[in-house]
Amino acid sequence: MATAAVLTPHDVPTTLNYYAPTDDSAESPYSYVQTPPEGRSRTNVGTDPRPVVIHDARGREHELTLDTAGFQFVKYPSAESTFDDEERVKTEYYKEVEELLKTVTGAKRVFIFDHTIRRRKPGDAGEDSPENRGPVEYVHIDQTYDASVARVRYHLPADADRLLKGRVRLINVWRPIAHPVAHHPLAVSDWRTLNAQDLVPMRLIYPHREGGTYSVRYNPAHKWYYLADQTPEEVTLIKCYDSEEDRARLTPHTAFPDNTAPKDAPHRQSIEVRALVFDTE
Repeated sequence: MATAAVLTPHDVPTTLNYYAPTDDSAESPYSYVQTPPEGRSRTNVGTDPRPVVIHDARGREHELTLDTAGFQFVKYPSAESTFDDEERVKTEYYKEVEELLKTVTGAKRVFIFDHTIRRRKPGDAGEDSPENRGPVEYVHIDQTYDASVARVRYHLPADADRLLKGRVRLINVWRPIAHPVAHHPLAVSDWRTLNAQDLVPMRLIYPHREGGTYSVRYNPAHKWYYLADQTPEEVTLIKCYDSEEDRARLTPHTAFPDNTAPKDAPHRQSIEVRALVFDTE
């Protein structure tokens, strides 16, 4: 009851899944993107559920920016509403995201390398697929520092040496689809409350290459935020990498269960677009 007394009306007490080693953790942390080889586990990383409070950022958006907190909430309506046509997403919506990122960051060049739509079919708790993918309920950052640099070389090999001499950022643009978010909103953690020792590099193993993400160890100092009842007109910018070291460089994030949400509210739908953002052409 003492905790509840300090909550604002839309702060949410919940449980977040942090990093935990498993019995198979003698090897460095890893996760296979697709089916692992015979005899191998999909991942050797477990979960450490911890009680936390997610603070509502409404009314405080101006205090939380990409360079101070590692994330930013922006009102930026889209001409797209259903996100049910893959080609239209890549041609029309990508243009909107590129303009948004240039406007907010002042970047000269934006390269979008993929996107994910999360739209879980009601009652289906099976494995994720492109057509049936649920929220990720695990604290993480999409890229390690090294993996972010490697993405520049992977996607833009001819320009990589030149681009890497300037400022490089990797930013996710997350937007709800169709209706305000009720169940499983997106939480983001303030960079200023993160300790470098909280980050656990994890090998992300694709069929033909290897990337890297960060899992995150629990730290009671972490401060978490979300945007209550976030609408499709509002996006969350999530910084996953910044080559500049004197400002926020990344932000842990995760979906979280909100037991205060109306039971009959529609299931969450969302799209996240991932982009490399350059200060040079």
